[in-house]
Amino acid sequence: MFLQRIEAFLTVARTGNVSRAAEELFVTQPALTARLRALEADLTFELFVRTNRGMRLTEAGRLYLPYAERAVAALREGEERLRQVLLHDAGTLTLGAAPGVSTYALPPMLARFSTQFPNVEISVRTGHSEEVLDMVLREEVQLGLGRDIRHPDIERIVLYEDELVLVVGAAHPLRDRDRVTLSDLEPQQLILFDRESSYYELTRALFSAAGIMIRRTIQLDNIEAAKRMVELGLGVALLPQAAVVRDVDAGSLVQVAVSGSPPIRRPIVASRRRDLPPYGAAEHFLRVAMDAITTDRIAAQPHVPSPAQELPDEDRLLVFSSDE
Repeated sequence: MFLQRIEAFLTVARTGNVSRAAEELFVTQPALTARLRALEADLTFELFVRTNRGMRLTEAGRLYLPYAERAVAALREGEERLRQVLLHDAGTLTLGAAPGVSTYALPPMLARFSTQFPNVEISVRTGHSEEVLDMVLREEVQLGLGRDIRHPDIERIVLYEDELVLVVGAAHPLRDRDRVTLSDLEPQQLILFDRESSYYELTRALFSAAGIMIRRTIQLDNIEAAKRMVELGLGVALLPQAAVVRDVDAGSLVQVAVSGSPPIRRPIVASRRRDLPPYGAAEHFLRVAMDAITTDRIAAQPHVPSPAQELPDEDRLLVFSSDE
């Protein structure tokens, strides 16, 4: 209502005529006059002198005019900015991502996104999944990408399922085997990476559950170093499939199937606060990310729970519920 009064004031000040101003604003003259009087009552100053030739600004009106013009201009600029952001033509996309996601899955997603929406400014922060969740909760990022961690304030959207797969070097004796068992790996040197990552515990737990003691290991702090060690024949490794698909295609690594043990899979999710409305660049990024996963081989596994890792029924939805 106050904005209508300001617009009435500015239009009358410009035209000097109530009739013409009413036509421009598509209101009746009495309605326009009522707006002017209401504004003058709010300000406790008369803004116009009413003459036979039309409307003329008073000293108070002349003083008030530039402030009213700036206020309306700022509001219109804000409205246009909102339209740009909500229509995804501009704005900012802030993401938090676990290292495995930011290194292997995120780049092709962002390549597609940037091509379609070049005016969106993108910022990515990395950290382990627990740290990414904290970024989302503190509203430091709009979306967090990492393994599934439940929190009552967080909505989780499954992007893809990551699986640990066995890889060996191109000259390794196991490379020609159709499949191996965990027992076959007992004499091998195992490349382990990143004690801070859940991958480390998943790998250790797999052999422990099978009653196999791995005595020879090399422990590294990142996946790329682990891949290089495997490539040079220093051992074998269970690595995320998203991280090795290009190396396997190039022939520098060989993927070998493991029989007699359940696949090690986990959902990679996008997390966002439940109390923030989904809109803008972040919402559109989710759609682009899904398209990239489907067509760019980002994930070798669709989101289908394996029999050995059955998820509760409520977790089979694309958008997880946190009410369990």
